[in-house]
Amino acid sequence: MSSATTELEAATFRKLLDHLDSNKDVQNIDLMILAGFCRNCLGKWYLAAAEERDMAITADQAREAIYGMPYSEWKAEHQPPATAAQLEAFAQRQK
Repeated sequence: MSSATTELEAATFRKLLDHLDSNKDVQNIDLMILAGFCRNCLGKWYLAAAEERDMAITADQAREAIYGMPYSEWKAEHQPPATAAQLEAFAQRQK
C-alpha cells in the first residue's frame, strides 16, 4: 500500500471520527442497529491495529482515541439508557 493511500485512509478515518463527534446524539446502539458497528467497535479495531504493530496501548486509551475523551465521561454526558424499541431492534438484528 502506498503512503498516499495510507494518508487518504487516515484522513478519511479522522473525518469519520469528527463526524461522529459532531453527532453525539447518534447513539451507539443506533449505529449497531443500522450499520453493525459503533464507536466501541472502532475502539476495539484501533486497539487491534495497535497490537498488530506491537504498539503498547490499553483498551481505555484506544476508546479515548475514538471518543475524544475517557469513555466513562462520554457515556455519562452523551449516552442515555437504551429504549425498549432500541433494544428490540438490536435483538432483531442479532438474529
